Amino acid sequence: MHVQKRNRAECIAGAEALLERVGIVDKRNFYPAHLSGGQLQRAAIARALAQRPRVMLFDEPTSALDPELVWEVLKVMRSLAEEGRTMLVVTHEMGFARDVSSKVVFLHKGVVEEAGEPDELFANPKSERFRQFLAGTR
Repeated sequence: MHVQKRNRAECIAGAEALLERVGIVDKRNFYPAHLSGGQLQRAAIARALAQRPRVMLFDEPTSALDPELVWEVLKVMRSLAEEGRTMLVVTHEMGFARDVSSKVVFLHKGVVEEAGEPDELFANPKSERFRQFLAGTR
């Protein structure tokens, strides 16, 4: 087996390192049906990282998770942000967006309603719709 011109041993070591990084190396031999939603999301992040992407895309990565599992995924994503990884994230997790983003874009009905740096955007929302949205997420 060769993946990205690496031999089997390198691939397995790399996969285990990524599973360790996302906190589920102990689940390396489990089938997906035996993983929680948070573990499945973290496995997906590890799979994506294995491709060595320049940009990571996340579309509501926590939306289908039980509330107590959300932090597991956000913790991994926060670590990616802290290492300087470029990510494009669609989320309703406003605290997370405010804390880790360099730029936030608020869309309403598919149209950009506000965009800017998180500190300014969250402190002084210009549109009524964004103010309403923020009030509903607190």
